[in-house]
Amino acid sequence: MTESILGPLMFLGLLIFVFSGYPVAFSLAGTGLFFSIFGILYGYFDITFFNTLPERIFGVMSNYVLLAVPFFIFMGTLLEKSRLAEDLLTTIGMLFGPIRGGVAIAVVLVGTLLAAATGVVGASVVAMGLISLPVMLRYGYSKELASGVICASGTLGQIIPPSVVLVVLGDQLGVSVGDLFIGALFPGLLISGMYILYVIGIAIFKPRMAPALPKEIRNIPLNKLLKRVVFVMLPPLFLILLVLGSIFAGIATPTEAGALGAVGAMILAALNKRLTIQNLKETMDDTAKLTVMVVFLLIGSTVFSLVFRGVYGDVWIDELLLNLPGGKWGLIIIANLVVFILGFFIDFFEIVFIVIPMIAPAAAKLGIDMVWFGVMIGMNLQTSFLTPPFGFSIFYLKGVSPPELKTIDIYRGVIPFIIIQLISLIIMIMYPDIVQY
Repeated sequence: MTESILGPLMFLGLLIFVFSGYPVAFSLAGTGLFFSIFGILYGYFDITFFNTLPERIFGVMSNYVLLAVPFFIFMGTLLEKSRLAEDLLTTIGMLFGPIRGGVAIAVVLVGTLLAAATGVVGASVVAMGLISLPVMLRYGYSKELASGVICASGTLGQIIPPSVVLVVLGDQLGVSVGDLFIGALFPGLLISGMYILYVIGIAIFKPRMAPALPKEIRNIPLNKLLKRVVFVMLPPLFLILLVLGSIFAGIATPTEAGALGAVGAMILAALNKRLTIQNLKETMDDTAKLTVMVVFLLIGSTVFSLVFRGVYGDVWIDELLLNLPGGKWGLIIIANLVVFILGFFIDFFEIVFIVIPMIAPAAAKLGIDMVWFGVMIGMNLQTSFLTPPFGFSIFYLKGVSPPELKTIDIYRGVIPFIIIQLISLIIMIMYPDIVQY
């Protein structure tokens, strides 16, 4: 009897800790250590069972794949701190400003490029919020469209490679991060394209919501515009192609490409005379904080999963998921529902470390392609940045928005883009060749 209930009780205890607001890394480790007492008392394992824990933690710390995480974070943060992302947005805004909805389209395109250059959502949303939101509000864009398109475009860094989430998913699923990058490219571009189609539809059917910029604003000499395109747009594009191209061609691993991207970002900043000690210090601080958070989550999940397996929780999860109605499709539906619902309340990294270790073994046993499964989860996780009440993009934007933009305006603005993301997810599930090509 105890064997059948310790696993479920352990999972329930973890959820109670998480939703009480306690840090997830410590919730995972604390729940594992607490239930290890019962595991020892009821004879499932003895204290020597924990002899394997130091080796597992050392395995996390020495994981070569995870080295890509700080490299990509550093690359994206430096591009934001040196204002190269800001220049990119301004230039594309000049190109598309003359058409209705042009600034919103520019935001989506820049969000796509920043996703491919940074993979850091917070930096993308803050940069676009500071630069494009005042312009859109000043010249008549609706508050909902302006805020929604910025929040949604900033989340593209979760699915368009090189995504930090895909790096962590690759580690948790035991699949090649390079394969995940290749598989996620077209689904990411699909979402980006659907955002643009939505903006174009708004510009056609509700033109007052997405006007063109006034002539005096967009009247820029052609030579000046061409100069900005050559010197502002092309260098970041070259860096993106260099990083992703080296991975896709098999020349470099994601970790090596991440190092190349970090060095490339420093070179671009130096060429623009913006590689300052202050920028480097702030970039390294942000990189260290986010990387340490990821590592502590990994260590916490290692403690939890060790004890969870010790009390046969993995057997309980396997039996539960393998016997769902509909077989693999039942698992796919349940996995997506769980990830989507948790996205309303907790961070995407936390979802990865709580949910994936539990559902991945069952998915593999049911014959689901794990690269496709990883991309599907990545697309679903993207919605966690937009779903109220705790969507991180919403609060990133609110933190840099003018007082007249209320939180409720942003909530209303993101709803169409959440629907677009879910439609894109359904398309990817129905047509797996989008990933498996």
